[in-house]
Amino acid sequence: MKRPGRFEHTQYLGDKRTQLVYDVDAWTDESVVDDIVATNSGICFAPDTLAEARNRGYRLATA
Repeated sequence: MKRPGRFEHTQYLGDKRTQLVYDVDAWTDESVVDDIVATNSGICFAPDTLAEARNRGYRLATA
């Protein structure tokens, strides 16, 4: 999947509404990521790792 414009340098994209994090490189359902960007509910992490997302209370989303 292509990374969204605002998050083009981000592999892990979090959804503030659900506290789920999506691995954009592995995720196949573009509508979920498009919804996160459209509603301005996305968050990125520094460093851009799954460990940092989990440190902030986010869980990895599964298909």
